Amino acid sequence: MRHSNGIRKAALATTAVTAVAAAMTGILPGSAMAASTTASAPPPACKASALQVSARQAAHPPVGTGTGAAVVQFTNVSGRTCVLKGHPTVAGAGNGSPSHNTPLKVTRKGKAATVKVRPRGKAWVKLTFVQVQGEGDGYCVSGKTPSTYPTMVIGLPRSGKHQVALNEGIWAECDNKVTVTPVSAVKPS
Repeated sequence: MRHSNGIRKAALATTAVTAVAAAMTGILPGSAMAASTTASAPPPACKASALQVSARQAAHPPVGTGTGAAVVQFTNVSGRTCVLKGHPTVAGAGNGSPSHNTPLKVTRKGKAATVKVRPRGKAWVKLTFVQVQGEGDGYCVSGKTPSTYPTMVIGLPRSGKHQVALNEGIWAECDNKVTVTPVSAVKPS
């Protein structure tokens, strides 16, 4: 009996300390739990169907005649805020089909952070390719034959794969390599 009375006294003391602390902070007993359970959950990852994807050649590509660098834009066409995060995967779509694609070796540049995309909001990634050199058919410095694709398949973690053409021209690159930035809320040049 003596032992259980000690536990009861300790419980009463803890309750009294909690009540005093709550009164000093302006939190009513029982309301702290309610406040923490009503906090909004973070937005979900953007579904592939929530994104409209477009691409254009970058304003500042490396020297050469191929694509060099491209900026891919993701527009949230859903009615809900969602998030994008991570570095994209990139594959050249042979014959315009995502099922006949050639995955490119991706080198990641920069640290990924979560980007909240509101309805009609935008996010971007920048792709920098090994540039095709010369005029006409062009050549690769490595000696390999340049590759051209009517479309690229751009994949985002938890947000699907998207087949996209450039707004002008075709995708041209060397060595099946690409350097990618993570998804960003800041439009790259």
